[in-house]
Amino acid sequence: MTPNDGVCVLLQEKAASLGHTVTHMRVVSALLIREMEARFGSKPGGYLWALLDPAAHVLVLTIAFQAIARAPALGTSFPLFFATGYIAFQFYQAMVSYVNAAVRANKSLLSYPNVAPIDTVVARYFLQFATTIMVAVVVLGTIAAWMRVPPELSWLPILEAAFAGSMLGLGIGLINNVMFVKYPLYEKIFSIVNRPLYMISGVFFLPDMIPPPYRDIVLLNPLVHVIMRFRTGFYDEYRAIGLDMGYTYTFAFLTLFFGMLLFSASSTLLRNE
Repeated sequence: MTPNDGVCVLLQEKAASLGHTVTHMRVVSALLIREMEARFGSKPGGYLWALLDPAAHVLVLTIAFQAIARAPALGTSFPLFFATGYIAFQFYQAMVSYVNAAVRANKSLLSYPNVAPIDTVVARYFLQFATTIMVAVVVLGTIAAWMRVPPELSWLPILEAAFAGSMLGLGIGLINNVMFVKYPLYEKIFSIVNRPLYMISGVFFLPDMIPPPYRDIVLLNPLVHVIMRFRTGFYDEYRAIGLDMGYTYTFAFLTLFFGMLLFSASSTLLRNE
């Protein structure tokens, strides 16, 4: 083979790779539109429900804790404190719940060669991430508008926490897509284990206020750090003792790496099961 032949082969490989990338981008875009229509429909009621659910949670927590406490654990606004905790948690919880069923919900489309199992996951990730951001902007924006002194936002910790929470949800969602197919019992076990996270991740309390050594145990939960980091973007005075985003990123990306390996190794199973 001459040098010119080698260059031609290399160019052909790059062109083929680019073609595959463009194809997957088109597939993901089509799946994204399909998911939006299936989830929200063509009427505004679907989008309204996405806002009412977190608003209802924040309202219930506000009413309950206002009855037993004079002030929230941080700041002066009960709604803001609970909203920052709940919405930060949703970047993980809503993501993992939605991504878990990505392959199963689009099973009929996997008979088409151009549709890969990973495309269904990517489409659901982007839709859920955009949905949670929309919910955060509307709910937190409404609360801030009603406050006498609106909070001064620091966008870097807010965006960092949102990204970290979504990456954690994506990694676990990738693992679950495979494990739910291989081991049906695992799905029930995961549901049992995942449900209490809402209670122990710092949604309605500050981990800083827990005395050691119990605080150290609570801080093993990476979602605690996500919520702490999210709140530092709304409260200048919050020192977030024990916050370690390095630990959270390590946990999230290890989960994502393992999930990608497992998902790639099981692509044939996911397509044919």
